[in-house]
Amino acid sequence: MPVVPFVVSHRGGNDIASLGAIQRLGIDVVEADLHLYRGRIEVRHLKTLGPIPVLWDRWALANPFAPRLLLRELLGTVGDATQLMLDLKGRDARLSARVLRALRDVEPRQTIVCSRSWHLLEPFRGVPAIRVLHSVGSRRQLSALLRRFPAGTLQGVSIHARLLDQTVVDKVRERAELVFSWPVNTLARARELAAWGVSGMISDRPQLARELSTEPSIAT
Repeated sequence: MPVVPFVVSHRGGNDIASLGAIQRLGIDVVEADLHLYRGRIEVRHLKTLGPIPVLWDRWALANPFAPRLLLRELLGTVGDATQLMLDLKGRDARLSARVLRALRDVEPRQTIVCSRSWHLLEPFRGVPAIRVLHSVGSRRQLSALLRRFPAGTLQGVSIHARLLDQTVVDKVRERAELVFSWPVNTLARARELAAWGVSGMISDRPQLARELSTEPSIAT
């Protein structure tokens, strides 16, 4: 039976200027990418080249000297009704400790923490108000997840849509309470994934939330 899905705004928390508009669309969860850089928790998707002051992604370069959004600024800006999904980047375990400290310094709120570096998630397991999602971006990582974690041991899994079919979703749902997937940018794809049992649609299109809310085959 299809689950009732909700939308996660992919990278929606990385830009304060657009965050308000995203929240007004009724988005349930807003994702933000976190990097530990020179002792600070920076909110950005773009990567650095080590000590070289360059910010880049596959097809983009950005001004490395522009002000960078910090986690404490994001926590002070996001609305009370919006749940954050914090995606921990890199492999430095100090990032986990500092994020946990930052969350404890503010008013308690429901928060999702995810990462493809699973060891970064260990400090968050069992912490009240924090849901942990193990992210999976490759077939090798999917195989590792299925081998390593027995049934009923995970709070959630976030997995790339290209890896999914009904059989894979069934196996992941045996291990996790919730299954999220990315990228989900069309109503047709959301409908298919929901029918398989995926509940969190991580989308580059915030408008998908409104489309899902009026979709009879999913919303009812």
